[in-house]
Amino acid sequence: MLTIDKLLPRGHGLAPVLVKRAPHVELDWDVRQKSRFDAVDSTGRALGVFLPRGSVVRGGDVLVAQDGSLIRVVAKPQPVLRVTHCSEHGTPFDLLRAAYHLGNRHVALELQPDHLKLEPDHVLAEMLRQMHLIVREADAPFEPEGGAYAAPQTHGHGHGHGHDHGHDQGQGHGHGHAHDHGHDHGHEHDHHGHSHDHHDHGPRA
Repeated sequence: MLTIDKLLPRGHGLAPVLVKRAPHVELDWDVRQKSRFDAVDSTGRALGVFLPRGSVVRGGDVLVAQDGSLIRVVAKPQPVLRVTHCSEHGTPFDLLRAAYHLGNRHVALELQPDHLKLEPDHVLAEMLRQMHLIVREADAPFEPEGGAYAAPQTHGHGHGHGHDHGHDQGQGHGHGHAHDHGHDHGHEHDHHGHSHDHHDHGPRA
């Protein structure tokens, strides 16, 4: 097994010709958001990937093995929901509103100028259709946003979400409730509750 412990985002620092000639490995999002996984590249070599915790592998990145070998990463097409606005009864602003609501649920979401992509979830699909958006199933590479906070925390959260989704699409309803509860409880209780206690009880101490 070829051991890999280094990642070069987008092949940074490498000559394009070297990246083009390198063997490739196709990985879906569920695998690419993990820092440790096994895979097989296009030449049939077994790969053991051991990256720093919090690492996320993107399509176009280059993995570097301990012996100096390069392996180009390709984002493997996978089942997704492709969301677009209705040109007759809606506007592109509808997509912005949808992204806001999905973000509140901590949904892994890929943002494009004319569409959104997310992992299959029948509850979320129905919600989006009720917002007069067009939702279609497709097989496509999935590159969700990484988040605006520190990378390790953001990637760690993304891993938990993507892992649940990828392994059981049929539990979309339960998944939706779990995220709503986690978001409301975590943000309102932890932040507001903590601030309230500190503000009320701090001066008395």
